[in-house]
Amino acid sequence: MKLKKEKIPTLGELKKAGYQTKSIRDELRDNLREKIKNGEDTFEGVWGYENSVIPELERAILSRHNINLLGLRGQAKTRLARLMVHLLDEWIPVVEGSEINDDPLRPMSRYAIETIKEKGDKTPITWMHRNERFYEKLATPDVTVADLIGDVDPIKAANLKLSYADDRVIHFGMIPRANRCIFVINELPDLQARIQVSLFNILEEGDIQIRGFKLRLPLDIQFVFTANPEDYTNRGSIVTPLKDRIGSQILTHYPDDIETARKITQQESNLDDRQVDAVYVPDIAKDLLEQISFEARNSEYVDAKSGVSARTSITAFENLLSTAERRALLTGAEKTMVRLSDFLGVIPAITGKIELVYEGEQEGADGVAAILIDDAVKSVFPQYFPEINKLERKNEETPYDELLHWFFQGEGFELLDDFTDAEYKRTLDSIPELNQLVKDHQPDFPKTDIYFLKELLLWGLVSHKKLSKHRFEDGYQFKDLYGSYISGL
Repeated sequence: MKLKKEKIPTLGELKKAGYQTKSIRDELRDNLREKIKNGEDTFEGVWGYENSVIPELERAILSRHNINLLGLRGQAKTRLARLMVHLLDEWIPVVEGSEINDDPLRPMSRYAIETIKEKGDKTPITWMHRNERFYEKLATPDVTVADLIGDVDPIKAANLKLSYADDRVIHFGMIPRANRCIFVINELPDLQARIQVSLFNILEEGDIQIRGFKLRLPLDIQFVFTANPEDYTNRGSIVTPLKDRIGSQILTHYPDDIETARKITQQESNLDDRQVDAVYVPDIAKDLLEQISFEARNSEYVDAKSGVSARTSITAFENLLSTAERRALLTGAEKTMVRLSDFLGVIPAITGKIELVYEGEQEGADGVAAILIDDAVKSVFPQYFPEINKLERKNEETPYDELLHWFFQGEGFELLDDFTDAEYKRTLDSIPELNQLVKDHQPDFPKTDIYFLKELLLWGLVSHKKLSKHRFEDGYQFKDLYGSYISGL
């Protein structure tokens, strides 16, 4: 029931207004029903889950279940839990002064019961906004039962002159204080088994025990747990009886396609407006950036069990723009565009986000990041130019022969990091065969992005071992793969 909180300051007026108590799970269920009926987005801003995770989550809410979101890092588990707040009623009444958000019509704490008994309909109430009804706790090995459930407070006993036999000496922990709220425990397997055991009765019967006090508190809480499958083997596990009390376990996943991944990166990137205005990013560069994460998830050098977080692409995109912005500042340019050579700047964002297997450790983190960028180029390349087969017949003509011959006859060319945009374009335009290849295979390609495409063509030939690319202190040098060696002989 939607009531104007300003006009209802007491229990008596709340009763007159016809307020009816509703559990948090019924709130979530009823409001979700309305959103589904009206065709509204229930979890706005979460991409790629429209036909998988979100329907399962909606079914769990309609079933009034406690929920476990199981998935690798960077799969929006915590975001989903936080967005559930929008399915709560905007305001709910609370007995004023209650530590555990007592419902005025269903008081459960000793304080609320005695206050209503003493003041009756004049009992003052306050109103709690849904944004205040979200509690979150990261499960770490040092979390105690006292943190979650509560403990005896000797200071309270001394101030109130009470003996330890009086239940008023109890200091409630996070879970009782989250009564009528959504309570999220992140990385549940990291919670010690004995602490997980303390959650049994709360989930099932609503009993809590604190230092010998057995309190019958039918807490009204929507629990959401998050867990990483990797934790089950590396650090801990969810104890079986607790899993049995969690109604729905929902598997999350990474984006299935580049388009979805781009939406996530665009939405989550923390960019300065001046940066966005000064740096132009071609669409093909955005696709290539996302492809790096896709390559990492399938790479023999990266630990698949650990996963490759969506934050990899987000931080890499921020670094990519910063690399171009820094060059513009150094050259005094007001505007610039992202170049493929700027992808060198995303390596620090990649190395901090991937866990390497033994083979990856042998290559080194920076080496693996460079390999992933080359693999991404190799995957994107056939979308724009004829595919290069691994095995080719001797003397068979290919579309790239004239360009490769240009490199064979010459000394190659260099793309320096500090080239102005004019110098960068002039250098790429200086190869007639490169220009002709792009014109033949991508005649309608946007002019603003054509130079990135030319660079992609060169990097693609390198990744297919048709040209050599050498990184030196100031930039990249492209040369014929064998010609320089033969001419030296």
